[in-house]
Amino acid sequence: MPEKTSVNASLEAPCNWDGWLDRYRSVRGLTEHLCTPLEVDDYQLQSMAECSPPKWHLAHTTWFFETFVLADHAKTRTPYHPAFALLFNSYYEALGERWPRPRRGLLSRPTVAEIYTYRHAVDEQMAGLLEHASERLLEVVVPLLDLGLHHEQQHQELLLTDLKHAFGLNPLRPSYRLPPGRAGEGGRAARPGTAPLRWTERPAGVRWLGHDGNAFAFDNELPRHRVFVEGHQLASRLTTAGEYRQFIDDGGYRRADLWLSDGWAARQAEGWEAPHYWHRDGGDWAVMTLDGLRPLDPIEPVCHVSYYEADAYARWAAARLPAEAEWEVEAVNRGIAGNFLENWALHPAADGGSGQFFGDVWEWTASPYAAYPGYRPAAGALGEYNAKFMCNQMVLRGGSCVTPQSHIRASYRNFFPPSARWQFSGIRLARDLAA
Repeated sequence: MPEKTSVNASLEAPCNWDGWLDRYRSVRGLTEHLCTPLEVDDYQLQSMAECSPPKWHLAHTTWFFETFVLADHAKTRTPYHPAFALLFNSYYEALGERWPRPRRGLLSRPTVAEIYTYRHAVDEQMAGLLEHASERLLEVVVPLLDLGLHHEQQHQELLLTDLKHAFGLNPLRPSYRLPPGRAGEGGRAARPGTAPLRWTERPAGVRWLGHDGNAFAFDNELPRHRVFVEGHQLASRLTTAGEYRQFIDDGGYRRADLWLSDGWAARQAEGWEAPHYWHRDGGDWAVMTLDGLRPLDPIEPVCHVSYYEADAYARWAAARLPAEAEWEVEAVNRGIAGNFLENWALHPAADGGSGQFFGDVWEWTASPYAAYPGYRPAAGALGEYNAKFMCNQMVLRGGSCVTPQSHIRASYRNFFPPSARWQFSGIRLARDLAA
């Protein structure tokens, strides 16, 4: 188990041919750094079926390297434990039976200490493989290693979002770390104030969509293809909590005419009256954060809303959500800068006028998650990584305050069911141009 120290590990890592072992150690080390504030009791928490305990995230990301890299390419490798393939396989049908996802929190054994021993044993084998691999072997292993590292970065984000959900259900409203300003533990990002909302206008035309083939991309970002994009306007910044509160005060959660049918049914069934983690505090609102409960800041981006809520708000605001093509063609020419995990704010920050398109919150789009024209999933178990989920999900773009910056790019396609609210998801508005 890692010692409880300040969690400010650098995420910078070399990406040249000779730096893969350093990058591997950097990403793997950050996952363990994220666990340093946890008590041993926290490692077991599973607050709902969609979330996983921190201990499971630590084990599953290790199982990924053991299964997809070491199993086929380490000559002296033997399985660490014969039952781990059952316990820590997430959803790969081609790899056999799996422990049910809703029951991951029941796995008190192996212990937390045993999971760390497992991680370090696999790390040692990976180091041996990379240090002694021939160039020919590296040509085969490096793409798998790259995928595994981006997969682990996804789980770094999930570890924090899942833990926030569990802490949010606790009446004590525990803090993930020391309060901001103490012991150099980081804290909330600076408050530059809310920039005026402006509209960026783009004419209709044929545009390129998808990854350009340079550096890493998930298969769902490919192939690059052309799309026709109608003339439109995009908001210069994210919707703020104060603006969303006006929607609430105007009866937005009581007006069925603003909601999609499925969204209205979900609102009624779940009793939604505000974004997830908002709590009434007298006549005002408080919000649960990874630093515990605090008063709602009206100038920060609204966060933890479902697609249904985002769509209803957009309709109330006489606008709509952007298509993912509209979002990408605007974002691709902007620098990937913003409030990411590296900032260690762990909460959305106000936009002081930078017009950034990345970080803070994942932005819901109006686009269903589907394959691009000409897409073909990879052969074997890795073909299940994205392809099998291309149904009943909506696309989100841009990354969030708990996404590693080195993990994001303009073509990145995140996806969740339209009712999901525990992720750091928010709103950027769009409008049609008059014909």
